[in-house]
Formats: sequence, C-alpha cells, structure tokens
Amino acid sequence: MAVDLVPVASEPRAVLRALRQTLDGAGPALALGAPAGHTVPAQAPPGTVAVVTTSGSTGVPKSVVLSRSALIASAVSTAARIGEGRWLLALSPGYVAGLQVMVRSLLSGHEPAVLAGSFSPAAFAASMHSSIGGERAGMFTSLVPAQLSDLLDAAETDAAVADALRAYEAILVGGQALPAAQHQRALERGARIVRTYGSTETSGGCVYDGVPLDGVGVRIVAGEVQLSGPMLADGYLGEPDRTAASFLVDDGVRWYRTGDAGEYDGALLRVTGRIDNVIISGGVNVSLDRVEAVVREHAGLASAVVVAIPDERWGQASAVVVPSAALADVGSDVPGLLGELRDAVGDRLGKPARPARVVTVDRIPVLASGKPDRAAVRRMLAI
Repeated sequence: MAVDLVPVASEPRAVLRALRQTLDGAGPALALGAPAGHTVPAQAPPGTVAVVTTSGSTGVPKSVVLSRSALIASAVSTAARIGEGRWLLALSPGYVAGLQVMVRSLLSGHEPAVLAGSFSPAAFAASMHSSIGGERAGMFTSLVPAQLSDLLDAAETDAAVADALRAYEAILVGGQALPAAQHQRALERGARIVRTYGSTETSGGCVYDGVPLDGVGVRIVAGEVQLSGPMLADGYLGEPDRTAASFLVDDGVRWYRTGDAGEYDGALLRVTGRIDNVIISGGVNVSLDRVEAVVREHAGLASAVVVAIPDERWGQASAVVVPSAALADVGSDVPGLLGELRDAVGDRLGKPARPARVVTVDRIPVLASGKPDRAAVRRMLAI
C-alpha cells in the first residue's frame, strides 16, 4: 500500500519532529527540497521515509525515494566506521547530508544540536559543547567544503573556532571534492576530517576517504563508478524510465550508475570527475573536473569554478570563474592569474587543457547543498 507524502518546510525542528514519527512508522513520508513550481506526487511507495528533490548541477529536478531501510543502513554503516555520538546539524535538512545527520542522531538516541540561523564560524564554535544526561558525548558533524574553508580562515585569528575544529570526533566533508590544500590546512589545525563520496541516491556518503562503507559494492563499468548496497534509493518518484536508466540489476545485484568517472583497485576508490563534464578542445577530450582540481590547488582559489565556453579556434575551451575577493587575496590581476593557471594546468594535464579565460564575479552562486550552481554560473557568463 502506498504511503501519503507530506511536504515539510526545511526548518530543522519541523523536519526533526516529522522524521521522528516517520522513522517510528507512525507518520507519513516527508517531501523535502522541492523547488517552487515543482509538483511532487501525493503518495510514495511503501516503506518510504522521505522523498528528497534535488536538482544537482544540471538544474533538472529529480525526486529521490529513500526508504526506512536505506536510511537506516546508511546510518548504521557510518556508525560502524566512525563511531556514535551526538551530531551537529550545520546543513539544511532538505539536503540528504542534513537529513542523515538527523537520522544518525535519532538512531543513537540523541537529539541533534542545531546550528541556529545562517552558518557562521562563531555559531559553529558556540555549538561545540554538548552534554547528554550529564555526560559529555562525542560530537560529529557534516559540512561542505565552503563551510570548512570559512572555519579554517576564521581559525587563523579566533581561538574558539580553532578549538571547535579540534573538538569533533569526525567532521564529514562531502557534496563536492575537497581541495587537497584545504584538506591539508584542516589536518594542520588538528581537525579530524573524513572525506565522503555519495549522493542522494545512496542515502548520502557511502565511501569514506576512498574506502566503501560496510555493505557497499563498487565497480567501474566503461569508466563509470557504479555502487551497490542496502542504502540505495528506490528510484525516482513517478519516473520509471529515469529510474531504469540509473538503477540496474546485474546477476541479482542492484547497481546505481553515478555518472562519475573513477578508478577502483578493489580497496580504494578515486573519483576523477563527471563523465559528462568533458569538452573537446582541438579534437582532444578535456575533463573540466580535472582542470578545476588543479585550479583549486592555487592559493586563494579553493572556491573557483571551471566551466566550458565556446572557442572560435578550438571549438571549446574553459573559463575559470573566481570571486573578486579571491583575486584580491592572491595578489594578482586577471592576465597574471590566467598565465599562472595556464602554466599549472598545462604542466599537469597538457596544453589542450589550459584555460582560455579568467572571469571575476561578485560571488559564486551555490545550490542548497552547498555545491556550486554551475548552470547559474554559465548563465552569468551568458554561455
């Protein structure tokens, strides 16, 4: 029998109340994250806890059906890897990483701490102390790279923020790749960072620091990362064709096609970018994700975004989009920075991969998940 699906505003306390009832089997399924104008059906399959609507970086909404068994399997596997305790919610619960913070907290018997208002280093530092029943509980949280970057910058001059970074048993960082330089800065601060990989379709992160969680299967098919395990979503609500294209059964095992390119040696997974985020420049395939990874290693450019642009000579090229403030921080003008980045990218990836332009904007637009909104960036550049 189908279950009722009730829209819930992404206000943390409202989601927490509804989620507690739904996990106990006493409430309807939750509809989370649906943008204005996007209609979600009134019912979901049996066992559904939440339907999380996400647009990703493409701008095309997809309503992912997450069952009770999938969410619990993910939370249990996470606890087995990093331990149990109390969680700080620093992300929107309309995003799967925020939703999972609540699920993990409830399953461990603790009320999650909720960061009040907009995220800030000061609010993060104020939330570091937690007592449950008079005993201090180990604290965990989940962040996106942009939040971690703000904390690391603040920690340079604010001892309370620096102490807070060290206080957590583990800080999960996901949503997008964590630049190597940012990861190193966090380690030097004593922060226990766990880099996660996953998606809404896998109930959140399911590979930690390159190692799959218990029960997670990984394989590479035609260069694409595919994942299996009990935490896989049921599919996309009301879209059987889309579900069949993304979730397939092979020899009795259900796999999710991530659309990511990667390498797996049987122990460690290395994700190299999106299969579809590739341009052909002068007849050579160039991964924009790999270009972006090199660019973000440059001091001050951890938030830079690389997008495709048309090029009269080569057909396609890439542009590096950076906030104006970052350009001031690196102490360079646009032509000088472009030259530095072309040299760095050319040395690492070859001449065809060198970016053609550096474009400055007031700020990089982001999605609710904290990921760069690449569709919005392309619109800003009118490409």
